[in-house]
Amino acid sequence: MTSSPDAAEALDLSVVIPVYNESENIPILLEKLLPVLAGCAASFEIIFVDDGSRDDTYLQLAKAHAHEPRVKALALSRNFGKEIAIAAGLDYARGAATVIMDADLQHPPEMIETFVSFWRQGYKNVYGQRTDRTADSRLRRLLTQRFYKLFESFGETPLPEGAGDFRLLDAQAVAALRAMREQARFSKGLYAWIGFKSIGVPFDVAPRVYGSSKFSYRKLTRFALDGLMSFSNAPLKVWSYIGTFISGMALASAVYFVGETMLFGVDVPGFASLIVSVTFLAGIQLLSLGILGEYIGRIFAEVKRRPLYLVGDELGLSARLADDPVANRKRSEAS
Repeated sequence: MTSSPDAAEALDLSVVIPVYNESENIPILLEKLLPVLAGCAASFEIIFVDDGSRDDTYLQLAKAHAHEPRVKALALSRNFGKEIAIAAGLDYARGAATVIMDADLQHPPEMIETFVSFWRQGYKNVYGQRTDRTADSRLRRLLTQRFYKLFESFGETPLPEGAGDFRLLDAQAVAALRAMREQARFSKGLYAWIGFKSIGVPFDVAPRVYGSSKFSYRKLTRFALDGLMSFSNAPLKVWSYIGTFISGMALASAVYFVGETMLFGVDVPGFASLIVSVTFLAGIQLLSLGILGEYIGRIFAEVKRRPLYLVGDELGLSARLADDPVANRKRSEAS
């Protein structure tokens, strides 16, 4: 019986690597990554997702593909952000398991062997856990700690400490992530939300070989807001408590002033206290409207139903599984 095209193209392992201006790191990464994959998987593919790079990243990927067909590439039409680039790579991955990693060599390729070992023991979500953050600045480490504290307190889904994008996902977990087409993506939360049998593997973060982090503090702030608002409605609920508290304080003040007037007569109203009160309440109102605006903006982005990304070019890739319901069904039945 002739096998289906999807079955013929099925692989043991896919590796998804989002890249943005990483041309210098690609040859070094492949030099280390290819032998590791050859030693732990009978068949594999490496999918680079070029997220609108402005250097010769895609040219380097084309050269690598010409030399090694298992190195594949997807060029997005513009820069959509790392979270979207990861989603695009998962759409095209055809492995029974998929590894997500960065191209800057801070995620050691040798760890993939350990990931695969745990996967073969039945774990469907094997994630790397950073043992330290000495590579980050002191301010960034402080802000990261504060964010995770906030997420732990208000988030609907707990995040494993030190877990990031560096992980292996079983095909069943990848299929679950493909089904989530939300625009404001917080992948760390999505990995935790889908569940499945999971385990963490500690690793040391190596220094970047070339280049610097593409995440500015502004982008990190936006990323943190996406995470909190995607997995918590606490920023909305808190204003109910604040409003109740202020209303209670206003009522208590009214009772106090009525009693004072009855006992001591009418006093000259204080201009300073009036201005402070009005300014404070106006600030509270504008801040609450801003929080509501953030949520409404995200709702507006979702209801427009635009695609997550647009593809500019591709090397060695077939139709993505997200657009192929027959292949999706066959893969789900097989798993």
